[in-house]
Amino acid sequence: MPAEPISTIVLTAVLTIAAYLIGSISTAIITCKIMRLPDPRTEGSNNPGATNVLRIGGKKAAAFTLIGDMLKGLLPVLVAVAFKSDDLTIALVACAAFLGHLYPVFFGFKGGKGVATAFGAILGVSWPVSLAMLVTWLTVAYGLKISSMSALVTAALAPFYFWWLSGSDTLIIMAVFISILLVWRHRSNIKRILQGTED
Repeated sequence: MPAEPISTIVLTAVLTIAAYLIGSISTAIITCKIMRLPDPRTEGSNNPGATNVLRIGGKKAAAFTLIGDMLKGLLPVLVAVAFKSDDLTIALVACAAFLGHLYPVFFGFKGGKGVATAFGAILGVSWPVSLAMLVTWLTVAYGLKISSMSALVTAALAPFYFWWLSGSDTLIIMAVFISILLVWRHRSNIKRILQGTED
């Protein structure tokens, strides 16, 4: 086998593993420890994410968590892009960072719901798609005042935005994978929305 394909495979593997490990760093838990706040896994909704940190620690802690979670998705993808990777490698890196947040190896594979990390990864993959997603999230949030509903609607539309703005089958499949997991991670929110008890 030629040396170039082997080196490409190795690079893809290294970038993907690194993305997962970076995604596994829980910004919420680290932020709460530094700011001497309760563990987000045991307070509020028990979810180590920005929304729950907002509940238990306020806006400053939530902002640090949100930015950190977004960077976990964004930076690995930007590194992959800098190596002039193909769509498959970029998609694998984005999914790995996202999975790291959902199932972090450093925290017993119990992570957050992944909205900010998914957005950061998609921002690195395609800024036009991320802009469309941001507008969708803000529109739904403004209209309904329900954060989880905004995330669900945005996740559902993400594959369509990739189809519309990128035309890459690989990236569309990536978006479908991320969207399915986002909806799955929000299943308790969906139940509360249907019951009319969601915050």
